[in-house]
Amino acid sequence: SMAALRFSRDWLVISSGSKFLAHSCGDKSDNQKPFVYDCSTAVKEPAPEEKGNDGHVNSKGSDRILAFTFSPSGKYFALIDDSKRLVLFRTEPSWECLSVRCLVRRCTSLAITHAEGQILAADKSGDVYSFSILEAEKAGELRLGHLSMLLDVALSPDDKYVLTADRDEKIRVSSLRSPYDIESFCLGHREFVSTILVLPNHPNLLLSGSGDGTLRLWEYKSGREVLCCELTAFLEPESAGSEKKCTVTRITHCTQGDYIAVLCSSLPVVHILQLDSQSLQLTHKQKILLEHRGWDISYAEPSSLWVLQEDKKEAALLYRLSGGQWQCIARPNGEKILRTSVHKRFLCSLFAESVGLESPYDSLYKVTFDNMGDYLRNKEVRLQQRKRKGEQPLASRETKKHCKNSQSSVQC
Repeated sequence: SMAALRFSRDWLVISSGSKFLAHSCGDKSDNQKPFVYDCSTAVKEPAPEEKGNDGHVNSKGSDRILAFTFSPSGKYFALIDDSKRLVLFRTEPSWECLSVRCLVRRCTSLAITHAEGQILAADKSGDVYSFSILEAEKAGELRLGHLSMLLDVALSPDDKYVLTADRDEKIRVSSLRSPYDIESFCLGHREFVSTILVLPNHPNLLLSGSGDGTLRLWEYKSGREVLCCELTAFLEPESAGSEKKCTVTRITHCTQGDYIAVLCSSLPVVHILQLDSQSLQLTHKQKILLEHRGWDISYAEPSSLWVLQEDKKEAALLYRLSGGQWQCIARPNGEKILRTSVHKRFLCSLFAESVGLESPYDSLYKVTFDNMGDYLRNKEVRLQQRKRKGEQPLASRETKKHCKNSQSSVQC
């Protein structure tokens, strides 16, 4: 997983590799020291089912952080890493690690219920496990099963529904209390569904992004697609014609003004759209061009947009709304304002672990096979090789052989 960032009410968390840094951005930020955690120092004991007959671990992870999230109030913070561990923290009154629990398989996404009683973890085999927050040491319980790899999980604001996005182009809406009760499917994407977001101030609406380069709006309870926005239509001609895939990797929403920021992998651009809640239309407002590929984006209320780009020296950029446009806040000397600038050396080493990493979505695209085309190309290569060697083409040789057989049968 690449470098990422998330905001809660009082904290900004930036992660890269096996570490994350939590920086206070609330009213008491001057008195709060940053909190740093390294997953390589966490408990190494694996789950029993992950051990072989000889007692050794079957597969070792790299301790790299795969996903993390805050609870709605910001009181709790949870992460999953490549070593199949779920780590739970309490952020108030100070950061404290509550538990380290083992997972059955590597997970891809996390969500915490709005009641802050459960953590939902979606894994690569298509399962969703529920972990208790109050009973911080309790093992997870299997809640949902799918036939395809899960890429994201989300919850409705009332905790009634759990929404899952998978590699097979589907979004499933299930009851959280009775997971076997499927409310609907949201179907329409042409590639894997990489990210989903239930809009906080529009609890019946869902935004989804995919490897097909589209952003779609749904009334998820009925599974009805409201609109589809082709993000490739807003790219420059040279970018639109390139071989790079336009995968939507992150969607973030600003409740003030209903602004929506969208980041696509492999492209140094952030799309800003605005939702009209009355007509249910999305308007493309702005295209923020970056100097490097974008890693992650996150809105910080009321009107700040943070962007992480692939540059270990100036990775974090801050944008604010001014005159209807999102403007980068910069000093006269060009240095970007970053509240964590006092930790610049640490952040440089942190971001260095994510520079040059390939997108985890590149391997998820459907592979098409042109068997007839491959056969004809290989046949042409063989014919050319025979011509160079002075041999007769295959068809000609077969014709001569047939003629000889005919003559011999006549003589008999």
